[in-house]
Amino acid sequence: MPENKGLLILSKLQLFVLISVFTLFSPVFSFANEPVSEHKTEVKADTTAAHENHEISATEHSAAGHGEQHGEAVEAFNPGKMILDHVKDAHDWHILDYNGHPVGVPLPIILYDNGLHVFSSAKFEHGHAVVEIKGNFYKLHDGHIYKTDAAGTIEIGEKKAVMNAKPMDFSITKNVLALFIGAALMLFIFLSVAKAYKTRGKAAPKGLQSLVEPLIVFLRDEVIKPSVGKHYARFLPLLLSIFFFIFINNLMGLIPIFPFGANLTGNIAVTMILALIVFVVVNFSGNKHYWKHIFMPDVPVGLWILLIPIEIIGVVLKPFVLMLRLFANITAGHIIILGFFSLIFIFGQKSVGAGLGASVLSVAFTLFMSVLELLVAFLQAYVFTLLTSLYIGSATEEHHHAEDHH
Repeated sequence: MPENKGLLILSKLQLFVLISVFTLFSPVFSFANEPVSEHKTEVKADTTAAHENHEISATEHSAAGHGEQHGEAVEAFNPGKMILDHVKDAHDWHILDYNGHPVGVPLPIILYDNGLHVFSSAKFEHGHAVVEIKGNFYKLHDGHIYKTDAAGTIEIGEKKAVMNAKPMDFSITKNVLALFIGAALMLFIFLSVAKAYKTRGKAAPKGLQSLVEPLIVFLRDEVIKPSVGKHYARFLPLLLSIFFFIFINNLMGLIPIFPFGANLTGNIAVTMILALIVFVVVNFSGNKHYWKHIFMPDVPVGLWILLIPIEIIGVVLKPFVLMLRLFANITAGHIIILGFFSLIFIFGQKSVGAGLGASVLSVAFTLFMSVLELLVAFLQAYVFTLLTSLYIGSATEEHHHAEDHH
């Protein structure tokens, strides 16, 4: 299989950018993995504002009406909270705020806790209400559903970790709904194209055919076939599905109106499942030469103790890097665009003139990054598919050592 030097340079460059972005935004990514402390401090819903810091208690504070009672100023714009609310998953689909009230699409809540409980996320009133179902009480806090008492007690540990028990959550969240929409869109596109081929035969492509066919032919002839080798047809449906799944959902994430705009391919769980699929396919398709190269490499036996662990690490590291690259690049793009957009409100808090002045540069940079994200949407799908093809090709490649000596 010929070496692709351009790919090697691109992979090294992307790995450098990946590490840099992950390092810069690692505090942001850590919100989903907060540690649980063993020390408990009971915090009541109606007294949270008096005992916790402003960031934790802002929601509870407004719900209890303390801000109005004490005459406090309206909460300042928090760009970090706004960006995280747009990037992470949610139990409803927020669209806009109207007269200070959030407007969105409620989604189904499906909990299993001594039985199956199904209800609408609208009952949580965006985290301000406690929902009672068959004697159990549930509260939405910081994007997660917890069991509470009738008063909505949230127990906070020393490290601000919630100590309440969690029910098993099978809810249709924003990302799950976006996944269904993306799957439906893919089915519509490819079933329509397949039907057109059946009815039109070898006639010149029209409509969706003319859009999809060049991409499929390009991927087949320039990416999959050269990388996988003569067994490419066996893996062609999988690799095309991976490419179009990532590409279509990347594009959907760039459209800032419902039912689009979800950060599906920037969700680590989604990219992890894609990476696991690649890991399973590569290793279950590997021939005896692939496994011999890992556990019995063609080097002096004394070096096996060094090379075998490296090869095993490489087997796991390849899909891990695929997962991390897609997650970090897509999430970083959303964060950068929202960061530029936030400048309007940050400067607008100082004065109306500063906000208007900042809006010119903010909108210009946001449009530039949005156009750049269109390229990234294709590039990330292309790189994921290309590297997956190379991994499959290396696992199924036939051994030519014996032929080279004749």
